[in-house]
Amino acid sequence: MTLYHFGNCVALLTPYYFTYKYSGLSEYGAFWKCVQAGGIYIFTQLVKMLVLATFFYSDAPSSSGDFNFFAEILRCSADIADLLGFALILSRIPGKGHSKLITAGLGWATAEVILSRGIMLWVGARGTEFSWIYILKCLESNVLLVQHITTATLIWLFTRHDLNKALKPLVSLLLAVTVFKGVWLEGMLHILTIGPWLTVAVKALVAAVIGFCTLHIYSGLAQQIGI
Repeated sequence: MTLYHFGNCVALLTPYYFTYKYSGLSEYGAFWKCVQAGGIYIFTQLVKMLVLATFFYSDAPSSSGDFNFFAEILRCSADIADLLGFALILSRIPGKGHSKLITAGLGWATAEVILSRGIMLWVGARGTEFSWIYILKCLESNVLLVQHITTATLIWLFTRHDLNKALKPLVSLLLAVTVFKGVWLEGMLHILTIGPWLTVAVKALVAAVIGFCTLHIYSGLAQQIGI
């Protein structure tokens, strides 16, 4: 029964496989490029840990269940390193068009799932006691996949010199919204005190809205430059 529950959790991560299989990455042999993106993710997280431990360390953690806006702002400020990590991936991975962006986002998201949720699923989902938390974590991982591909696209758009200047502020705004989502979104969810299922649904809706706006900007530029 426990192995069956673990299999169900892993099955919820199949969008990662479908993204790789049906986006054309398998035809381009982009597997090792995704691995390279995952390696840059690991390096970026190590840098973030050092920055947070050195400059943003606090001796007075908030009590359990409280939302510390100041601590979240500091933590999200360190998330700017993720943007630099995506920029590094995009500069090192050859190619153009959607394949390059999906490679960066998929490699980053896969590394995050393996490192932040892999052990938890292997140990917890195979435990003797059933818990919905592992199902929720897998569903949230799919939301993060959309978010990371969107972030890679926004970074690519931000670095383009042929992007309409009127759209630059919108791209910058979407990047700021993405980086500081831990402040405004988590804060809003904490104030509303909604359940875990509705929380995942709200996060999916936010990721979908940001992704749709990004896709609209990207498609316009892609038609303009012919990619």
